[in-house]
Amino acid sequence: MMTKILVADDESDLEMLIKQKFRQKIRENKYEFVFAANGSEALERIHQHPDVDIVLSDINMPVMDGLTLLSRLSESSPLIKSVIVSAYGDMENIRSAMNRGAFDFITKPINFEDLSLTMEKTIQHVNQTKDTLKAIKENNILKMYVDETVLNFMGSREFETSLMANETVEATVSFIDICCFTSISENESPDAVVQLLNTYFDTMVKEIISQGGHIDKFIGDAIMAVFRGEFHLDRAIDASLAVRKKIEDLPSSDIISFSPKVSIGINSGEMISGNIGSANLKRLDYTVIGDVVNTAQRLQAAAGEGEIIITQTSYEKVKDSFNCRKKGEIILKNKSQPVVIYEVVD
Repeated sequence: MMTKILVADDESDLEMLIKQKFRQKIRENKYEFVFAANGSEALERIHQHPDVDIVLSDINMPVMDGLTLLSRLSESSPLIKSVIVSAYGDMENIRSAMNRGAFDFITKPINFEDLSLTMEKTIQHVNQTKDTLKAIKENNILKMYVDETVLNFMGSREFETSLMANETVEATVSFIDICCFTSISENESPDAVVQLLNTYFDTMVKEIISQGGHIDKFIGDAIMAVFRGEFHLDRAIDASLAVRKKIEDLPSSDIISFSPKVSIGINSGEMISGNIGSANLKRLDYTVIGDVVNTAQRLQAAAGEGEIIITQTSYEKVKDSFNCRKKGEIILKNKSQPVVIYEVVD
């Protein structure tokens, strides 16, 4: 991870010294330095480089001195940590700097070994602060979506034990993809793409949840949903029909000229439910896997715009409840024989 460091000092030769002493770190892309001749210029540089992590600042500078800069940084950029590098090493200046938020203090002439160790210590502190804020943010986001009782359960021993439980379940998997959305993402601004995609996902999720399904994961511009319990196949089809209608009835976007349609693949049967992922990375995903899941995804890939595709086995189970049309045989990956598929019309 690269650290961006702002050096604020009116000594013209300091920039050259810094670049020489830390040339290896610069070459390895571990450090990037930005330079300013005074406090006012330093604030401009921070505006231009909002990803600055550390400020090395002199005290005695023209236009705006280092102590004033410290005060301004504490107000506007509290996450940036400052190290004072000054010839004024008396206790009064040290106390003034610390009271205004300095993380450490180094006196001139600079001992670059000491400066290097101080910077490493400061970087470590900055990274720890970032990690803490990230954890708080993730926790607050979690609280937005998860009931308090569930959060308390997640902290219990029972929850830890349940994470290790793997089982075979009878369920229905639905893959719902927004057709042609990839071309939009390649040609529009990231903010517009994400905003529009989230609008579509919100619409889809409401219909899935209303039929007792749960969102297993978001995969790019697609959703994988799982339905369990009584009539799980029927509920998955009902949800898919509702998603198709709601998406097609959405008003035209003010952001991007795009008329959304979905293609859906549904499959039902036995699958393995468990906590899949990497324990070393601490990234585990409670999900379902197996041939039924893979087939559902391939059915979605075979579906055209607005189509909901199921297998003949599923058709036999729901033909009295839904109007379906035979599409014919297709070849699916890892299947030795062609698979007969049906389109759910309504």
